[in-house]
Amino acid sequence: MDRIDAKLLDLLQRTGPRPAAELGDIVGLSASACHRRIRALEAAGIIAGYTARLAPERIGLGLDVFVDISLTSQSEEALTAFESAVKSFDEILECQLLSGASDYRLRVAARSVADFDRLHRHCLSRLPGVAAMHSAFALRTIKAFEGYPLPTPSAGAEGKAPAAG
Repeated sequence: MDRIDAKLLDLLQRTGPRPAAELGDIVGLSASACHRRIRALEAAGIIAGYTARLAPERIGLGLDVFVDISLTSQSEEALTAFESAVKSFDEILECQLLSGASDYRLRVAARSVADFDRLHRHCLSRLPGVAAMHSAFALRTIKAFEGYPLPTPSAGAEGKAPAAG
């Protein structure tokens, strides 16, 4: 990956898909060369897809809740059952397996505290193998995720497109 690839990736992460001609103007490439680079980044699996970032409060989901979960067992079966159940609830936005005091951290979207109570009773409390659950409400977002930091290209990487793999 060279500096142009890094610039393209940064632009795409922060602004979403844009016409190749527009991106090319910004990074100093023709539209066709820019298009080829983006396709190569997609083929290499560096660009995993495109999504729209929504304003949660504008769609009625103004409450973010982080829920730390400890399971009764860390057996393969218990982990698999929990992870499978988590995937069935749209309100659970993210789930990470952790090291440390808790086994998992969930990020849950809710409309209000009352809505979170409903989710707690009808969703979270039904997850298999839960021994303990600790919730924390996000009061406000200080820095939202806008993309991953990109490595500085090494010397000699100029002009090299990613290998398709």
